[in-house]
Amino acid sequence: MQLFSLLASTASFLALTNAAGQLQIGVLHKIDPEECTRTASARDEVQVHYTGSLKSDGTVFDSSLKRGQPISFTLGAGQVIKGWDQGIQGMCIGEKRKLTIPSELGYGARGAGGVIPPNADLVFTVELVGIKGYEKDEL
Repeated sequence: MQLFSLLASTASFLALTNAAGQLQIGVLHKIDPEECTRTASARDEVQVHYTGSLKSDGTVFDSSLKRGQPISFTLGAGQVIKGWDQGIQGMCIGEKRKLTIPSELGYGARGAGGVIPPNADLVFTVELVGIKGYEKDEL
């Protein structure tokens, strides 16, 4: 009985921790491990398609899909928000994830471009479409 109580308390703590300031990663499309022998890691130049929205009301503020051009950046180099650097690590080419990013790992108190208000939590649907130097068939 004590173990159940401890587990319930731990689950409640983790839920609160995730709700307040933690990156949440949901896998929308997983690649078979046999097909994915190379995952995105720090210093990789990656290409990502994405749609970004405000968590508060779902307003879409940007989408590479609408432009038909993925974004390219070096993972872990601080070229994108911290939530992306953390949330894209470990992805396989073709994998899709839903990243729920607290403002601390997004644009924080400054917001961005007049479309992302200060202290806004964000939701991104991301798909890793490439890792420079690797083709999906070669992985």
